[in-house]
This record gives sequence, structure tokens and C-alpha cells, in this order.
Amino acid sequence: MVESTQASTQVRIVVPEEHTMVALLGSRDELLRTVEDSFASDIHVRGTEITITGTSTETALVKRVFEELLQLVKNGTPLTPEDIERTIGMLRPVGAEEPPQAEVRPADVLTMNILSARGRTIRPKTLNQKHYVDAIDAHTVVFGIGPAGTGKTYLAMAKAVKALQAKEVNRIILTRPAVEAGERLGYLPGSLYEKIDPYLRPLYDALHDMLDPESIPKLMSSGTIEVAPLAYMRGRTLNDSFIILDEAQNTSAEQMKMFLTRLGFGSKIVVTGDVTQIDLPAGQTSGLGTIENILGGIDDIAFRRLESTDVVRHKLVSAIVDAYGRHDERSRNSSDGARSGRQRRSGRDRQR
Repeated sequence: MVESTQASTQVRIVVPEEHTMVALLGSRDELLRTVEDSFASDIHVRGTEITITGTSTETALVKRVFEELLQLVKNGTPLTPEDIERTIGMLRPVGAEEPPQAEVRPADVLTMNILSARGRTIRPKTLNQKHYVDAIDAHTVVFGIGPAGTGKTYLAMAKAVKALQAKEVNRIILTRPAVEAGERLGYLPGSLYEKIDPYLRPLYDALHDMLDPESIPKLMSSGTIEVAPLAYMRGRTLNDSFIILDEAQNTSAEQMKMFLTRLGFGSKIVVTGDVTQIDLPAGQTSGLGTIENILGGIDDIAFRRLESTDVVRHKLVSAIVDAYGRHDERSRNSSDGARSGRQRRSGRDRQR
């Protein structure tokens, strides 16, 4: 039922069952407050009825949010404040006067299971993450590019474990370039493997989240799972494998070409990286930074970008990513302005 006045629009939503309303609002109305804090509209609850009063654009958006949350509850998904925020983020329009987005339902995103392991379910949590996972299903080579915390590597590894369990591939190969970030390998203690191990540790950590820890040494000793630095890929042809190259921004153009040409029959490659965190020596071009210009448009190769809004770590991580982005933009503008000024002065000097 919709009642219109000159100042506002009022929308009523009737929830069919009282226990559904309890799950929707949360303990002590915690989830309701999360919705209220995100909008200017007045949201009033009485019994099993929710009344939303505000502008027509916003009441339509709030109504969509509650409809998606109700669908999650009906699907048996326990709601959290993070689920509320992600649902709102997926539905909230980019422009102030645009209608709610409708490309993919948030309820479909937040109930898409990739892998169930060790008592937890791994699933995409944002629309861009779902597009990324869908691209991995649909293409042989996928590039996932975005800032830290957006799930690029974690989701790719979940897909790899799922493919291994479904016998779609015979092995998983995880690799990273061993590029110094403040310390040089030669000064680290231990054997070569001990020197390299810190660079590969994040990949081991993700494996432990997805597999029984006792099974991992057996899978690695048999070659079913291989974790190795990128240099160890040279000269190989990788058949029937799910291959993940992590931290690809730290590959040179030559290393990226070498890696991609390892692709064999029945294999899939996922390349992940963040082009804003390059640790290569000054003057060396990142292989990830130029790859879309080289391979963009080739069939069966997909590029998917994730943004700060896709960060699924602490809320501050998203704010930090955005702050660094603004700082980098100011630095570029300042450099461009200084360079332009020098060119103008040089031109005047030549005229004299």
C-alpha cells in the first residue's frame, strides 16, 4: 500500500510471520538500526508491519533492501550487520537521482555457495566478487585486479579447491613472485626454501582455511597441491591444473609472458594483483600493469576489477584504500602541474 502526500511517500511492508520479523530486525533491533542509520527515511515497526516514510526514491530503495533481507531470511541465512551493509551497497544507486540497481539480486549474491569447508561456507559478499567468481567459471584465463582485502586470491583458491574436489582438475598450483619488499632474500636466514617461505605463507594460510590441515602435507607431497615461487614455473607445461598467480603486480612483463604460456590442456589460470602496490625496482614495468592492453579482447580471457567497496576486511581497510587513492591522485595532479609549468618556462626561454 502506498499513500502519497506533498512532502513524502509512505510505503508499508507486511512480514508474514512473527519469527521472520525477529530474524529480520535482529537481537534488540540491531539489524533495524543498521538500516535506519543508512537512510534519512523514517522507518517504523509495529507488530509484523514496517512503515517507511520519506522521498519516493529513497522509500523505493529501502523497500528493496527489506525485500532482499526477507529473502535471505527465508533462505535460512542468518543476517548480520555486515550483510545489511553489503545489501544496501549493492542496491544503492551511483547517482543521487537514479532508481535502485537491479542487475543482480543481493539475496542471490549472498547465498551463492562456492565451498563449504571446516564448518564455514565461502561465498561472494559483493556484486563485483560475484562477477569475478562467475568469470572464473566461464573463462580459461581470468585476471582479478583490485586492492587488498577484496577477496581476489581467497575466492580463486576456493574455486580451485572446489574444482579439485569435483575432479575437474588433477592438481592445484599456487605461485607468487619472490620480490623483496624491504628485505633482500640473500640476507634472510636459512635454506632457499626457508628464505622463500614467508612470501608463500599467505597461500598456505588460505589452504588451511579450506582443507583439513592434516591432509595438506599429503596433498603437497603427492604433487596434488604445489606452492612454489614463480621462477619455478619456467620451462613447464601445466595440464589439468588450476593455476593461481598471486601478487602479479610484482611480475615483470617477461615473467608474465612466461607464466601465461605455461597453460596446458584442461587447465585454468587465475591471476590476481593490486597495481597500486608494486614492489618492483624503480623503472621496471609491472607485467600486470600492461597486460590488459596486450590481451584485452581475446576470447576466453576475462578481466575483472574489484574496488574499495568490495573490501571484506575491517571497515577501516576500505577507508584506507580510498585515502591512498586520493593521495595518489593529488600527487599525480601536482606532478603534472609542475611538469606543465617547466614546459611553459622552457618555451618562454627558447622564445627569448
